[in-house]
Amino acid sequence: MRKLVHVIGAGLAGLAAAVQLQRRGAQVALYEAAEQAGGRCRSYYDRTLGATVDSGNHVVVSGNHATLNYVRAIGAGDELVGPTQPELNFIDVATRMRWTVRPSPGRVPFWMLDPAARVPHTHAGDYLTLVPLLFAKPGRTLAQTMRCNGVLWDRMLGPLLTVMMNVDPRDGTAELAATAVRETLATGGDAYRPLVARRGLSSAFVDPALRLLQHGGATIRLGARLDAIEFADGRVTALQVAGERIVLEDGEAAVLAVPPPVAQALVPDIQAPQRFSPMVTAHFAIEPPEGQPPTAALINGNAHWLAAADGRLSATAHGAERLAGMPRDALAQTLWTDVAQATGLPAQPMPIWQICVEPHATFAAVPDEEMRRPSARTRWNNLMLAGDWTATGLPATIEGAIRSGQKAADLLLNEPMGR
Repeated sequence: MRKLVHVIGAGLAGLAAAVQLQRRGAQVALYEAAEQAGGRCRSYYDRTLGATVDSGNHVVVSGNHATLNYVRAIGAGDELVGPTQPELNFIDVATRMRWTVRPSPGRVPFWMLDPAARVPHTHAGDYLTLVPLLFAKPGRTLAQTMRCNGVLWDRMLGPLLTVMMNVDPRDGTAELAATAVRETLATGGDAYRPLVARRGLSSAFVDPALRLLQHGGATIRLGARLDAIEFADGRVTALQVAGERIVLEDGEAAVLAVPPPVAQALVPDIQAPQRFSPMVTAHFAIEPPEGQPPTAALINGNAHWLAAADGRLSATAHGAERLAGMPRDALAQTLWTDVAQATGLPAQPMPIWQICVEPHATFAAVPDEEMRRPSARTRWNNLMLAGDWTATGLPATIEGAIRSGQKAADLLLNEPMGR
């Protein structure tokens, strides 16, 4: 008889755990409190725009191996698309200056020697400022670890790290930034081609996973909130889900893939991050101008990332504490001003718009909060945690969420359960 694992939460971490468990031969029961799966990474139909849009502009790069393996496993490998050659686009909102960084493939960074490939007005020696980051010490910020000013910082490192970490990168945890840099910039250009979900986040990450799980015999319950967990003798013994008590027999286990406050309310004495960073995304119903790249990092504006698709431009502000509390119409106008300036489109009239505010989009990737991230293991031998807020070694990203789910699944299946 196959082991039964109950996965609570159908965000990316929970879906990744469920898919990994099923692929390795376990029986899966998946529960989600909301009426739809995907959590903070999903698509929805917006009546104002008359189109299906994403909950935010989530960034994936070609070096995110867990993410790419996941989409291939669920049969969605062709849903993530991007340039065939490594290139990163930047736009200065204040001056409308544009540039493209074209990293060379392989670990030897020949591109840094080529003025046409590197950041304008930088020199090869400027890139040595990254070296201290690769030796980052625990508990230190980027500002305590490396030089956080100058042309290279202003025109490439600062903007990219803002998007990766969702905080002012100077205050961010140096270890997290170091891991992100090791897996992208330090690996070579082939590792950081930006990828986008060509038909939306749900088509790339969510819907195919649900179909795969259902085809494999998984039980999927949406709108089923976990109200309580019962513990005894060092294990989870029962789950209270939507008014039903589900007993976990010997050999059964659970993966808890829910937000930190929910996990802390359900599980005694676990630590979790307490500070969170918001993200704000504005979708504008307008055709991108000819030649607009699919993605670009923005500098000297309120928005930090711009995505272009057929009939739509979407701008995201990261670490958006100052913006998140603004009235929606003022927020839309603020971000449209950046988009218009960056693209050369008229500032008036503003197109039809929609705003998505995520007040607790990610944990705040600063040293104090990094120390509060729990491991996947708990003191109950048949319960694992998953989520981008757990100790993945990465900032709160799609890659981190998927890794956490896969790790929780592997830990359960690699060890005896329920004893």
